[in-house]
Amino acid sequence: MEIDARGPRFTAAVTTVVLAVALVTQSAWVLGWQTLTFALGAAGGVGRSPYGRLFRTVVRPRLGPPTEFEAPEPPRFAQAVGLVFAGLGLVGFTLGPAWLGLAATGAALAAAFLNATFEYCLGCELFLLVKRLTVRAE
Repeated sequence: MEIDARGPRFTAAVTTVVLAVALVTQSAWVLGWQTLTFALGAAGGVGRSPYGRLFRTVVRPRLGPPTEFEAPEPPRFAQAVGLVFAGLGLVGFTLGPAWLGLAATGAALAAAFLNATFEYCLGCELFLLVKRLTVRAE
């Protein structure tokens, strides 16, 4: 079943703000929240994440019907990629080195910003690349 393409863009926008706050403050708590959010999105799909639920219950009812849909697998994979980077950032902010926290959080922020602003999902593109490579390998 395809999903409303506006949902992942909304979650990317909220994620951009949260990751920017985490990066500027170097807060393990803020980044921990985002890591949990990525984990829920990776495990259950974007719609199961807190931001996805917010979109579905508060934002989407105020918008017109969706005109664009997308497969749920690429955004879900993107959440897993975000989870890896946020997890690395969390390690850097809590255990060190600090540069790891800054670099990993900055990379996740850049990817979320691209998705929110330009509708270019790096994790989704990576999903498609991996899928193509695995199909060719078979």
